[in-house]
Amino acid sequence: MPDGRDAVAIKIIKSLSEVSPEAWDACAGTDNPFVRHAFLSALEDSGSATGETGWLGQHLVIEDPAGGIAACAPLYLKNHSYGEYVFDWGWADAYERAGRRYYPKLQCAVPFTPVTGPRLLVNQALPDGQRREMRLALIAGMAQLAQNLSVSSLHVTFPTEDEWEAFGSAGYLQRIGQQFHWENKGFKTFDDFLGELSSRKRKNIKKERRAVHDAGLDIRVLEGAGITEAHWDAFFQFYMDTTDKKWGQAYLTRRFFSLLGERLDRAVVLIVVEKDGRPVAGALNLRGGDTLYGRNWGCVADYKFLHFEACYYQAIDYAIAHGLKWVEAGAQGPHKVQRGYLPRRTFSAHWIADKGFRDAVSGFLNDESRGIEREMSAYGAFSPFKKSE
Repeated sequence: MPDGRDAVAIKIIKSLSEVSPEAWDACAGTDNPFVRHAFLSALEDSGSATGETGWLGQHLVIEDPAGGIAACAPLYLKNHSYGEYVFDWGWADAYERAGRRYYPKLQCAVPFTPVTGPRLLVNQALPDGQRREMRLALIAGMAQLAQNLSVSSLHVTFPTEDEWEAFGSAGYLQRIGQQFHWENKGFKTFDDFLGELSSRKRKNIKKERRAVHDAGLDIRVLEGAGITEAHWDAFFQFYMDTTDKKWGQAYLTRRFFSLLGERLDRAVVLIVVEKDGRPVAGALNLRGGDTLYGRNWGCVADYKFLHFEACYYQAIDYAIAHGLKWVEAGAQGPHKVQRGYLPRRTFSAHWIADKGFRDAVSGFLNDESRGIEREMSAYGAFSPFKKSE
């Protein structure tokens, strides 16, 4: 293993099929389902994240002497900025108006998924010192690949905070964002959570949940083998309907959901809403070590407050029942604050080849960071929780 001076051989693979699930997951671990081989390979094998869709795999792999994997990172060569949730459209526009070519670029990320989690995956069995060396090798390897490919930039989105700091120390530009997450403060029941809220906010949530109940809707939580192909058929319809309504792009294929259920099994938590025995809405979640990650939602009928119930309150119920610490309910959504989801910083790191452009982006990020910190403080003032004495 390297001691900080030794060269490390990094292999570039275009598909997760080139490595075994066991070898990849020895680095990815089991706490975050989105960086596991099962999730990433389901995106590729379903045709959702491929070269044809603008996500050409350039995954980094450092092999160990025994033929296993010492470290790896999910990395893609992209010709657009869709499906990322850390927006660089303005950067691309400015760069191309200056007569330069912004695409292709490199992206270290989980495609179509704004979840926080590790991006520098290092074999869990290595000693701490070697793990640090492997992380540094991956960081340097990404930048070297960017230079070799002559891309304009490299972007690492939603890494952990300590990884973000490591990228910053290596000279990458640092960017912050925010999402709204719910924290389980040792609650035993949903009523325990409500008891921590101000009277007005508590009454509002009860009113919203009661309205869904009075609409005669049946809500079920399904996991693993309890999710059938019929459920996935219905959910894909919800997903497509929501995409159409938002004038968005359907990134995920129907086959992806089947592969997801097959490969991640009980890590998949599907909230199914039925009316008179017919599915009318659903919310897809994945369960990690201490977090429930809310991902996709869809509905083919209009029921007041159903989105809040299926995506936020059912997730809280599940987290409490299973002793999970956090619920991450996806990107955006200041309306989540009034429902107990408070602002939390997210991170990204950016390597930019052109010095003049890098300096301009750096100035923008400094201003943006101050604005986000002010915004987070403002949201905090609207917290629904009781004010401490």
